[in-house]
Parts: sequence; structure tokens; C-alpha cells
Amino acid sequence: MNGSLIQLLVLAGIAIFLILKLRSVLGTRDGFEKPPIPLEDVRPRVRRDFEVIEGGPDRDITDHVAEGSDAARALAQMKKAEPGFSVGPFLQGARGAYEMILMAFEKGELDRIRPFLSDDVEASFAEAIAQRERDGLSVEASFLGIKELVLHDATFTPESRFGEIAVRFVADQTYVVRNKAGEVVEGSPREVKKTRDIWTFARQMGSDDPNWQLVATGD
Repeated sequence: MNGSLIQLLVLAGIAIFLILKLRSVLGTRDGFEKPPIPLEDVRPRVRRDFEVIEGGPDRDITDHVAEGSDAARALAQMKKAEPGFSVGPFLQGARGAYEMILMAFEKGELDRIRPFLSDDVEASFAEAIAQRERDGLSVEASFLGIKELVLHDATFTPESRFGEIAVRFVADQTYVVRNKAGEVVEGSPREVKKTRDIWTFARQMGSDDPNWQLVATGD
């Protein structure tokens, strides 16, 4: 046996030894082992403790009136008659309308608010202003801000699609009434007067005219 053959047999023996050693350490695959677990399966799963419920309460309504109340049902009917109507934006508009109409009335400037008044309210305001003028009285007023604004009530008539929303306002203003001589007969320029009113606005839902009209005042 020559030297090259002996060398070949030694190398083959070493190779067989290494193969057997590796098999004892790593084990063998029999063809039925579980496949590797995908990465996404070992990631921690986020537990969802909430459930989204379709068709729940309309927060645009229930944020302002009690769920299931007559007012809530009336507002829902208004939204059905006019899908673009929302209570929140309406109340923001009512906030601006209150200041504008109140200050115009105090100053006797009905022309600029006439489109926002019903015929009955316009007539009532006009008579009050005329009586002040007959008595020789003038009013100086400054609006300081609304402290409270609450949706008081709402009604809807399906036949006419006529909706009414009553809003309660609490606001601060300065109010001074002077006679012809300029003497103060009521109020004070340094005294803050608190006003409390419930105004009712009305509109035919779905009409082309977007303006709500003031149809009643009270406190």
C-alpha cells in the first residue's frame, strides 16, 4: 500500500468521524418537524378592550340635550330633513346672533337685523324703540360676553318641516339709559349688568334660506 492511498484513507476516516459527531450534537430531521414560526406570530398581540358600535348615540345631539328626550328626537328629525344641519354650528351661530340682535335693539338699529327677526318680534322691538324715543330716552350699551349658552328645548313639525330651537343665554353688558338732558336714569357705565334670556329661533329645514329667525323672546 503506497503512501498516497494511506493518506486518502486517513482523510476519509476523519471526515466520517466529524459527520458522526455533528449528527450526535445537532440531531437529524425526519421530514415531519414543525416549520419555523413566522416573525409576526411571535410578536406580542395587542389586546383590544373596546368595541366600535355602529349606529350609537349622535354626540352632536346628546352633548346638548338628554338622549331619548323630546328635544333629542326633534333635533334628529331636523338632521334627517336637512342632512347638512348640525347642532354645534347652530349654537355658535346663535351666540353671534344674540350679541348682534341685542346690541342693535339697544341702539335702535333694526334695519341691519330685520332679516333675522320674525314679523311679530320685529313689531315688538319697533314698538319698544319707538316708546323710548317718545319718552326722550337713549341707551348706551356695551356687550362684554356670553357667560352661559344652553340649548333649552327643540321642536319639529314634520308636515311643514318647521323646526324651532330655544336657547338660554346668560351674558354681561354695561347698560345706561339717559334722558333728554343727558342724565342717567337707569344703569351705570361702571356697573356690569347680567342679562338672562331664552330666545327661540325657527326655520324651515331644507329651505334655500340658511337664516334662522328669532320668533320669541323670554327669560
